[in-house]
Amino acid sequence: MTNSTRCLYNSSIKDFILKDDNSIFGVLCDKYHGDALTTTREAWKDEITILKNVLSDYSSEVGQIIFEYDIPRLGKRIDAVLLLRGIVFCLEFKVGESKILEADIDQVLDYALDLKNFHKFSQDRIIVPILIATNYRLASSEIHMSVYDDNVVNPLVSGKAGIANIIANVLAKFPDETPVNSDWIISPYAPTPTIIEAARSLYENHSVENITRHEADKVSTDQTIAYILEVIEKSKINQEKSICFVTGVPGAGKTLVGLDVAIKQTYQGGDKPVEDEGAVYLSGNGPLVAVLTEALAQDNLQRCRDRNEKKKITDSRREVSKSIQMIHRYRDNMLAKIKNPVENGVLEIDPLKAVENEKAGFGEVEHVAIFDEAQRSWTHKRLADYLKRGGTYGNKLKVPNFPMSEAGFLIWSLDQRKDWATIICLVGGGQEINTGEAGISEWINALNEKFPDWKVYISPKLTDAEYAEGKVNELLQNNRNVTYSESLHLGVSLRSFRAEKLSAFVHALLTFDDSASALYEDIKDRYPIVLTRDMQKAKAWLHNKVRGTERTGVLVTKESARFKPLGIHILPSGDENAVHWFLEDKVDTRSSNYLEDAATEIQVQGLELDYTCLLWDADMRYENDEWHFYRFNGQTKWVEQFANTESKQELQKYMLNAYRVLLTRARSGMVICVPTGNSNKNPSGFWEDSTRLPEYYDGTYQYLKSLGIKEI
Repeated sequence: MTNSTRCLYNSSIKDFILKDDNSIFGVLCDKYHGDALTTTREAWKDEITILKNVLSDYSSEVGQIIFEYDIPRLGKRIDAVLLLRGIVFCLEFKVGESKILEADIDQVLDYALDLKNFHKFSQDRIIVPILIATNYRLASSEIHMSVYDDNVVNPLVSGKAGIANIIANVLAKFPDETPVNSDWIISPYAPTPTIIEAARSLYENHSVENITRHEADKVSTDQTIAYILEVIEKSKINQEKSICFVTGVPGAGKTLVGLDVAIKQTYQGGDKPVEDEGAVYLSGNGPLVAVLTEALAQDNLQRCRDRNEKKKITDSRREVSKSIQMIHRYRDNMLAKIKNPVENGVLEIDPLKAVENEKAGFGEVEHVAIFDEAQRSWTHKRLADYLKRGGTYGNKLKVPNFPMSEAGFLIWSLDQRKDWATIICLVGGGQEINTGEAGISEWINALNEKFPDWKVYISPKLTDAEYAEGKVNELLQNNRNVTYSESLHLGVSLRSFRAEKLSAFVHALLTFDDSASALYEDIKDRYPIVLTRDMQKAKAWLHNKVRGTERTGVLVTKESARFKPLGIHILPSGDENAVHWFLEDKVDTRSSNYLEDAATEIQVQGLELDYTCLLWDADMRYENDEWHFYRFNGQTKWVEQFANTESKQELQKYMLNAYRVLLTRARSGMVICVPTGNSNKNPSGFWEDSTRLPEYYDGTYQYLKSLGIKEI
């Protein structure tokens, strides 16, 4: 029998039956990390007894029984896995329980789906999830395959008395299965975690190695991470300053790369941070930081409670915030140290405000800073205006005549180190979504004008039109410190593990590229994209798709304005609303799964759902073979936004990018709903609702339909 660190116990069925109960129990206790709780130990004893009785009729057959099989992506273990006659049984026990809870059914179904999607030796097997509430008096009498035709049986439920019959019935229903791979227990496991799952693994284990893809035919983030760490080490050895620009398609794992580099650089293989060599992960994305912080804090709190440790959620949040910060918080910490007012446009540290670090630089200035979504850094004008009025959200620090953009100020901050420093800029192409977001040009201009000695490492893709408006080559042509590396580009979307060409399809759709139809045909079977004009049909499609704890949600742009008649409300601003929307379970009305509150690009950028509905409003319309952009005046009409000024051109870009962001949020599939509008007229012959005329929507719908997108 294959030994594995991925479980606590595994054995042939025959050896399991013959082996002494206490001996099996001892193995479980010995291999468990830490001291198992009393309830856990008692559950193991009951599970051993129950399964020995159930499997006594199969003692002569080739099969395996596995206890506590690790599911790294979910950070959990399957109570027991039975491999018998080519079928994979996932068994989740609720010892002493007499009721069947939906959350428990979702749990065992999650295990089955993880094996189906990511566990190589399970992908062609029939997988049977069974929830066993030991005191439950009934048992499932019918066995049905999932409607998804993926060989996952709909979850079965039973008390301890009914398990044997369920297993016998399953075996009778599927009598011709070939044997399971004998090395099933050590099967290649190649999941694509959500950013929340990845962050949890990093925070707990200082690694995501066991939950990220490592297949030879897949693009891995490993190469990019290794290259960045080499740049950091080179900067340290040579005592120089450097900056890396990492590009990637939506969902390619840029945030994961940033978090991983921050953890690896801070801990460097140990359990404690390495003194004076730390890294900070920074983001200007408030909802992303809030959701990650709360998810990690709740996870930390639960682990403490599992160990019977007393802890408050506020303490967990405080611990997490040391690793993940809003860029604005970091920025304001540095601003508090400068001489104010600024004289002659030159920033200087005020020695009376900041104590110089003994080794290098000034206090709280890390050697390494990772700036996620660097294209969203603020322009000089936006930052200067903000600081002139004393900021918002309680920040009272007023700095008149501030001379730098946000990008320039971050470079300046790390330039204060007297020895070495590295900045990593994670850049999402075509994802600037707010006025005042500088794109990547501001970073390069700052380097050229104020920091010419910094070493620049960039992805060749940064020269594409969607980055810095295609001006990177021109901007860098006189910079002697530039190194290009393919290792700094992430070209495969990990978010959409079912459709790695999703990003290319979305780009083609938005730019009217002739390849859009072919790309759709290429991905539609594994990654369903469907079209409707009926919001109720869209909701029904979503409800029918999600299984277990998969998440779904409705998405709209922030310029959307006329969806109340459809029963859809836009999620109010405020990071706490995004936290509830992403993290609450499906029984909570604040959850995305309720499909009542629609989130905007501001709230979902950098995060993901399993299935989405993009509700397309009249703010961006297909008219005369091009996109036309409109804003609602808040009262009676939509006003077209013509590109007759630089600011209007910028606004159009942001509106287009908003749809790019929303079209790339789903991991497994999406429905696009383009409403019909209101075609009714009142008795006087006037439109009943002139803000939702059919013509506002029909062109967009016809364009999407022309691409071949299936209508439901």
